[in-house]
Amino acid sequence: MDRIRIRGGKPLSGEIPIGGAKNAALPLMAAGLLTSERLVLTNVPRLADIITMGQLLEQHGIAVEPMDNASRVLSLGGQITNTEAPYDIVRKMRASVLVLGPLLARVGEARVSLPGGCAIGTRPVDLHLKGLEQMGATFDLNAGYIDGRVSGRLRGATIIFPFVSVGATENLLMAAALADGRTVLANAAREPEIIDLAECLVAMGARIEGIGSDKLTIDGVDSLHGATHDIIPDRIETGSYACAAAISGGSVFLRNARLDHLGATVRILREAGVDISERPGGLMVKRLNGLHGADVMTEPYPGFPTDMQAQFMALMSVAEGASMVTETIFENRFMHVPELNRMGARINVHGSSAIVRGVPSLSGAPVMATDLRASLSLILAGLAAKGETVVNRVYHLDRGYEAVERKLAACGADIERLGA
Repeated sequence: MDRIRIRGGKPLSGEIPIGGAKNAALPLMAAGLLTSERLVLTNVPRLADIITMGQLLEQHGIAVEPMDNASRVLSLGGQITNTEAPYDIVRKMRASVLVLGPLLARVGEARVSLPGGCAIGTRPVDLHLKGLEQMGATFDLNAGYIDGRVSGRLRGATIIFPFVSVGATENLLMAAALADGRTVLANAAREPEIIDLAECLVAMGARIEGIGSDKLTIDGVDSLHGATHDIIPDRIETGSYACAAAISGGSVFLRNARLDHLGATVRILREAGVDISERPGGLMVKRLNGLHGADVMTEPYPGFPTDMQAQFMALMSVAEGASMVTETIFENRFMHVPELNRMGARINVHGSSAIVRGVPSLSGAPVMATDLRASLSLILAGLAAKGETVVNRVYHLDRGYEAVERKLAACGADIERLGA
């Protein structure tokens, strides 16, 4: 099992390219189930989760052409020949449940294993199922599988989410595109990845109003056609490398990054003493005079994202003063805290909040990655630490970050990947 070794204390300087957003690419790939024609996606990141989703689509009969590493183009499409999403594939990635809505909308049946992914808390699919039931689907849960059917076509419905759910919004948005009549999704998620999906669906012939708001109105059509769509840059990768520049005391240009996608992340980082400014083609990030403690609470977009919580906590571990980090999305998302404390951080967890008291410096240590974003937080801590840090179980990292060690090494970090 691969490990990553970091010898800290070197300020980053240079340029890091920001790739296509994983959390946009996965639902966009699932949207390929909605048409028999070709859906061509550009700016596709090379990640383990992308490979897994491709395998899942192939399981359904969709032809997925191998992605060219230089062009970052992925082409998929075809007839659905199998409606089962098996456990062996779905267990690797929770986004696999996004095939449920498209399968029901296109062919009227689906058998999807309950999803897996990172062990950061329960990720119920209740909102997905309840919404699809309002649209006429029926479900049985058998031996860890969701068996869904619909007689004829899904029907338009008004669906009010009791709380914001990105996955449920995506699943029902795709299903509604081929439903009979009008669907209204109220209290819908507003993430840039939702906007990206909606704009791709429109390019495929869907009729959607309210894109970017918390109320989406979809008038179903009989069929969708192929399209070519460019995936937005990854805002979580952007925020993660902004933290890398700040924690190392360096200055980094994040090529292709978009300030308008960062939401509360940019405000909180600026409050903590990080300078983020727009430049042609991206963002320039550098630490100012010093890092200062700042309080954050994870919230749906445009609030501070749960996917940035671990990285921000690593940054605050070396900031002056105290910070409070409150996690409202996933109940087990503080598993990185003991590992950061092994490196000399002073973090105490009280229920859903963590108090971070900044220390002058961290010390390198062997640590264990527990999930995708925790992996990056430990690398960040290693960049700032004195001595050598070895991050174990970095297979989590490869699900969501492409070539981290090469990107950081190109900016002067002493970092390398070690084989098993």
